[in-house]
Amino acid sequence: MVPQRNLPSEENEPRFAFGENWRGFLASLDEARIDEAVTSLKNNLQCESLRGKRFLDIGSGSGLFSLAAHRLGAEVTSIDYDADSVWCTGELKRRFGKDGLDWKIHHGSVLDRAWITALGQFEVVYSWGVLHHTGNMTEAIEIAADRTISGGQLFIAIYNDQGSASRRWLKIKQIYNRLPRGLRGGWVTVVAAAYELKFALARLLRGKNPLPFADWKAKRRDRGMSAWHDWVDWVGGLPFEVATAEQIIVPLRKRGFVLDSLKTVGNGWGCNEYVFCRQSIDLGDSS
Repeated sequence: MVPQRNLPSEENEPRFAFGENWRGFLASLDEARIDEAVTSLKNNLQCESLRGKRFLDIGSGSGLFSLAAHRLGAEVTSIDYDADSVWCTGELKRRFGKDGLDWKIHHGSVLDRAWITALGQFEVVYSWGVLHHTGNMTEAIEIAADRTISGGQLFIAIYNDQGSASRRWLKIKQIYNRLPRGLRGGWVTVVAAAYELKFALARLLRGKNPLPFADWKAKRRDRGMSAWHDWVDWVGGLPFEVATAEQIIVPLRKRGFVLDSLKTVGNGWGCNEYVFCRQSIDLGDSS
């Protein structure tokens, strides 16, 4: 469905332990970060409430945005392939959830089509920065799209295709996953420091304060996330696939999805964010 350039990857490549990173993030989670996540979700979905809606969080990770949807009144279903991420989501539900009856958490893969189809369809399907880590981004996007009801919203974030720069990032990620566990934090520090210095020089040349604190605060305000844990996720995250905005939008348009909102990183690295509305059920829907 979604033609993207598959970056060269070695067979039996290791998979980054996303859940271990999110366990560390939970230590810094507070009501202020939760409020920022709630605000981010409201702004992107252009709503004040999700009451009466079913919300599917594919790759719930820390569980922060499942919690945000729960706070907005949605009936939430969270799924994740990583057992530690499932634990993190359950811990957030235990610590901050209001009523466990309208928040279900499952350990499973988005690529298990029969299993995820059995969960039904949803008014909101959300997957931020996850589908490009499945090892089969094309099929993962198809399955996520199929879980969206007619009139529902599909909110996904996918790594931007930077060409040769994306191939360099793949090498950086492969190095991280090949290193002994005790050396991985040092590799993240080296890579992050090199890029933060580059960003600082760019800010200085534009006549701005070169220090990164304003950018880190903006990241927290945007999604309630931690700069360090985002760096770990970015440097280590495998599998890794990328796509241009056109490669995401055009095939989904053919399946009856209309783009409501788009935030791109231009030619930069990171995720492009897409919010689609499903206008009609296409004939190929297997649900």
